[in-house]
Amino acid sequence: MNFASDLWGFLKTRKKFWLLPLVVILALLGLIVVLGGGSAVAPFIYTLF
Repeated sequence: MNFASDLWGFLKTRKKFWLLPLVVILALLGLIVVLGGGSAVAPFIYTLF
């Protein structure tokens, strides 16, 4: 959670709030790839990319 608070502090002080949706989307895509990598859903996920 320290990383999240540091990231929020950076975004707040530098007024870079437009980066927040980008970070969230990248984190969700990473989570999908990690969780779907070893399951039966993997072939369907790989067709998206």
